[in-house]
Amino acid sequence: MQIKTLKMDLSAVSATQYPTEGYPEIALLGRSNVGKSSLINTLVQRKKFARTSSTPGKTRTLNFYQINEAFYLVDVPGYGYAKVSKKQRAEFGVMIEEYLTTRQPLKGVIILVDGRRAPTADDISMYQFVSYYHLPTLVVATKMDKVKGNQWNKTISAVNKTLNLNQTDQLQLFSSQTKSGQAEVWQWIENQI
Repeated sequence: MQIKTLKMDLSAVSATQYPTEGYPEIALLGRSNVGKSSLINTLVQRKKFARTSSTPGKTRTLNFYQINEAFYLVDVPGYGYAKVSKKQRAEFGVMIEEYLTTRQPLKGVIILVDGRRAPTADDISMYQFVSYYHLPTLVVATKMDKVKGNQWNKTISAVNKTLNLNQTDQLQLFSSQTKSGQAEVWQWIENQI
């Protein structure tokens, strides 16, 4: 996809703060430090557009990135990071659940998992949650540049088996370093919006 316009539109913690244009939205979900910001930066071909953090759990709001004045990529706070208090985790959970279950412009979700290991219990719970609500889902296994080529089938098998992927959902291997999988992720997004 050719990026003509790009802006970090707003950060929100409740429905009253969401964008009002009605543009389609694709949410990015995943554990803290799995590479959501890196995926966004790779897709939009900007190194520091979405801020990456060396401190997991730093994203505390829904961040709406407007692309081509046509749709949003929505960076959702990472889940599963222990240094965030139980109270904050509960608040994130309510915010994320409200967004995923009530947002009309939401056209699909991308769940990022670490391609170097099997999905975690948190990943399984998130996948089951979005499946229950019949949200079109692309699972992206990140950091594949750190996995030897002859081990990629092992990653595919582990993700498929652990998440028990539906027939309609897809899996894509991805690396922000090599840009492997970038075109396929864009194709999926374009199909949803």
